[in-house]
Amino acid sequence: MAPTIAQSVGVDIAKDTLEVHLYPEGRRRQFANEAAGWKSLIGWLGGLAVARVVFEPTGRYHHGFERCLAAAGFAMVKLNPRQARRFAEAIGQPAKTDAVDAAMLARFGALIEPPSRAVLSDTLDEMRELHVARRGLIKDRVATLNRAQAYRSWLLRGQVAARLKQINHQLQAIDATLRRLLGSDVTLKSRFAILLSIPGLGEATALALLIEMPELGHLANGSAASLAGLAPVARDSGQHRGKRYIRGGRASLRQALYMPALVAARFNADLKAKYQALLAAGKPPKLALTAIMRKLLVLANSLLRDGRTWSARPPGPRQLQSS
Repeated sequence: MAPTIAQSVGVDIAKDTLEVHLYPEGRRRQFANEAAGWKSLIGWLGGLAVARVVFEPTGRYHHGFERCLAAAGFAMVKLNPRQARRFAEAIGQPAKTDAVDAAMLARFGALIEPPSRAVLSDTLDEMRELHVARRGLIKDRVATLNRAQAYRSWLLRGQVAARLKQINHQLQAIDATLRRLLGSDVTLKSRFAILLSIPGLGEATALALLIEMPELGHLANGSAASLAGLAPVARDSGQHRGKRYIRGGRASLRQALYMPALVAARFNADLKAKYQALLAAGKPPKLALTAIMRKLLVLANSLLRDGRTWSARPPGPRQLQSS
């Protein structure tokens, strides 16, 4: 009997349909993007050796599909659209249709073998949705305040004041719901407490880390920095050593860590010493601050991995064994 070849499954997700492609077998089918369609897809894949299911996030259209297949035991890979497009260009695939995209995603899964990610719990999924809405409201508030400075009309000023009041009420409601959801989940509550123990990290930053990087504490430190776009990227060629820079990653995490890094660079003794040493070595302040952001993220990852709160002196091996 011939050995079963593991299949990489690419899925292009639309509002109403799922275009599915198997690689290397080459079979493809279309399913409805609703409960009955997900069940049919699981049945179709049930007799195959599936290595991973690769898809691009599409707003809210992928959530039910993702949860259903993850619950059935499939390894799910949510691929960044930019990464998918660059892979398509690299393999000479300029065309973009649902069927072509599904085939490209399946091929990506087989050739690159990206790691799967755990699907968010219902609680964390709702918290992420609220957090995204919260960021949008804060941007709206800043834009509204900027417009207010240009208005001379009392009518427009009154409308701005009413809008600001509405935004503040909506933010209060979102914050209250986030606190309630956080308190309802023992694991999230414990992780939140660990993050809050880090000097310089406030509630907003701790919440952002929990929501935007749920895999924190389960990663190598370098991987955590890369996911946040805080790992230095080299530009070396031959004997030329170019400047290091950061790129990609989760911009919302960098935004969340910026202010805590400023505080830590002034008031955290260890990180202040690191910051001053970088400046003394001729590094630009922005680069030095990026290094502090990276240090904070790595510290958060280490503490969550060890399940302990921050202390000025990390526990030694004996303390860890007895705790």
